[in-house]
Amino acid sequence: MFAAYAARIDPDDPLSALELGDLPEPQARPGWSVVTVRAASLNHHDLWSLRGVGLPAGRLPMILGCDAAGVDEDGNEVVLHSVIGQSGHGVGPAEPRSILTERYQGTFAQKVAVPTWNLLPKPAGLSFEQAACLPTAWLTAYRMLFTNAGVRPGDTVLVQGAGGGVSTALVVLGKAAGLRVWVTGRDGAKRERALELGADAVFESGARLPERVDAVMETVGAATWSHSVKSLRPGGTIVISGATSGANPSAVELNRIFFLELRVVGSTMGTKEELAGLLALCANSGVRPVIDSVLPLAEAREGFARLAAGDLFGKIVLNP
Repeated sequence: MFAAYAARIDPDDPLSALELGDLPEPQARPGWSVVTVRAASLNHHDLWSLRGVGLPAGRLPMILGCDAAGVDEDGNEVVLHSVIGQSGHGVGPAEPRSILTERYQGTFAQKVAVPTWNLLPKPAGLSFEQAACLPTAWLTAYRMLFTNAGVRPGDTVLVQGAGGGVSTALVVLGKAAGLRVWVTGRDGAKRERALELGADAVFESGARLPERVDAVMETVGAATWSHSVKSLRPGGTIVISGATSGANPSAVELNRIFFLELRVVGSTMGTKEELAGLLALCANSGVRPVIDSVLPLAEAREGFARLAAGDLFGKIVLNP
């Protein structure tokens, strides 16, 4: 079957490690389902995998892709929850979490095998392309806002960075929940797009805000960390789910954090139950993922290049 996969590891030039070609189809085994992939979406995790983060060379070749929607062997339209446990029934308390493409082959192929427990029904109102955007970036945003931020309708949330999959999800979900959403970004066109999505105000990266916010959604990392800390009201919360600009800021701001009793909360992906909640929210509210573009799997390299360059607004989706 045709697939996009990591053929080698290259920390400095990850796109050179990406190959497109035929690999064996997944085989059925007890407790697992083979899903025919109708749509899959790109994430920064795929670029990190090509760099060797979480993917040692001994597991290559590895089909990339965490997210997908498709059809199972019984003809059911399904969405994949991509956090896989060793037992095939969630992740137990004594076992490590594993995302597709770390230990198990991913979704950038015509078929993928996952534990049957990891399949959820796709709402009829969502296209396969829309549903494929949800399990990583949108689930991450859902958990950041509704599980870890401690915000309520009417609170002000700052989203650092405009245009990425998580940041656009945070804007749409935040507005659906009755939050006041502010967004920063370096690119003026992306800031304008954030306003079109429903952001209440947009600012250049690092700009002084009119007032301090209740929570900051941080995915950028080192480049915005100091601004995030300084933008919080006393007792406010920073939720971190990524560090695309680097994980080592020049100043950690410890004095401000303890003196103002700020909360710093890490957030990774989400549970199957949270994905079910996100699917229900989309089905019942009309919320839909923001899709930058849809490409055939054969043009995956173009999608990876645009993701690496930050040349996108929303999610890039691949059709096998």
